Amino acid sequence: MRRQVYVKNIPIGGDAPISVQSMCNTDTCDVDATLKQLHEFHEAGCDIARLAVPNQAAADAFAQIRKSSPLPLVADIHFDYKLALSVIRGGADKVRINPGNIGSKERVREVALAAKAAGIPIRIGVNSGSIEKDIIERDGHPTPEGMAESAFRHIEMLEDNGFSDIVISLKASDVKLTVDSYRLMSQKCDYPLHVGVTEAGTRYSGLIKSSAGIGALLLDGIGDTIRYSLTANPVEEVTAGIALLKALGLRKGAKLISCPTCGRTKIDLIPIATEMEKRLANVDKDITVAVMGCIVNGPGEAKHADIGIAGGDKKAALFRKGEIIRTIPQEEIVTELMKEIEQL
Repeated sequence: MRRQVYVKNIPIGGDAPISVQSMCNTDTCDVDATLKQLHEFHEAGCDIARLAVPNQAAADAFAQIRKSSPLPLVADIHFDYKLALSVIRGGADKVRINPGNIGSKERVREVALAAKAAGIPIRIGVNSGSIEKDIIERDGHPTPEGMAESAFRHIEMLEDNGFSDIVISLKASDVKLTVDSYRLMSQKCDYPLHVGVTEAGTRYSGLIKSSAGIGALLLDGIGDTIRYSLTANPVEEVTAGIALLKALGLRKGAKLISCPTCGRTKIDLIPIATEMEKRLANVDKDITVAVMGCIVNGPGEAKHADIGIAGGDKKAALFRKGEIIRTIPQEEIVTELMKEIEQL
């Protein structure tokens, strides 16, 4: 079992449930806009949020935001160790750094001691583009072994200062490199792992790449907290992460199954399924809801569903666990389904 750390009240590692993270894309100095987005994250089910802290003004704003944030906050720091010290004083619940790019051993020691005194963890974020020059020159390109070696160099810097509340990430934009790097690292250390595919892409391509990489690792039992990295509204990173966990049976909540439609379908199924997906997003009942286009795919193939519909000609059969209850007109399908779900 992996070690466990806490980001405020959220455990990462050990036997804790897998948490979902996202990162605000607002200007951290814009306190109101950032808090608005943090509340959107919270409403979507996010567990932990990260903010960029590129300068002292952002560090000062971080402290203000922390006081009103509905979520634990991670400060994303690069190069300037003084910013790490500032956000730790400002109440950061976790700091993300690369110890190797914040300066001398003395500066690393200051950050490690400050984090230890505050009782907060540090995430070592290794990306394929940030591997040390000598490793790249030796290997010729990023490799899983090089990613792991880079991570261990940073781990050693913190451990040498008596700091061990560490979370590790080894992200690449290449899915296979990402997966192979995490698999290797999971064999070599017991620190909790923050899993994601970096610079994955847009809402469409990014969802595919992230789901392929994160899903493969989670099915291997690798990963303690996850983040989708999408060129899109970051709230979508949250909904995607939660949907993936539900799909893999790693988080409870309502799950939708729906058929791809075919020539047998006589109702307008696609908008019905889309609307049901929206309605079920915040339903915390651990149920499966089926939206199927015809009787062939309805009570038969979807008989395991707790509740569902099977389309007919401008109408649908409503069923529970494969047993048909009644027929409802097409325009009432969503309303009647939600009524039945409320009664389950």
